[in-house]
Amino acid sequence: MRNLWTLAGFVMVALGAIGAVLPLLPTTVFMIMAAFCFAKGSDRAHAWLMNHSIFGKAIQDWQRNGAIAPKSKRIATLSIAAVFLLSVFLAVKTPILILQAGILACVLIFIWTRPNH
Repeated sequence: MRNLWTLAGFVMVALGAIGAVLPLLPTTVFMIMAAFCFAKGSDRAHAWLMNHSIFGKAIQDWQRNGAIAPKSKRIATLSIAAVFLLSVFLAVKTPILILQAGILACVLIFIWTRPNH
């Protein structure tokens, strides 16, 4: 069973890495899920992720307090705005834009109501 948790952790890391370059995938969420999987599957991989120079602090803040750093909130907000503006620029149909705007607004509300680290 530990091997399945470890495999799932590496899948989450891979998806998070893809999300670092694609604005539609949430990198930090996948890294948090990877930390959860690694905690159940591999002490070594869990320690590596928790001490990672880029993701470690964000994961630790989330695990301790459900917190998101203000800089991360700003980056997420800019990414969300960019994705929405890209949809507008690509002339996505109005009903889809309305649905997208509603979902993205909910995501932003969630992000900005989390405590700072």
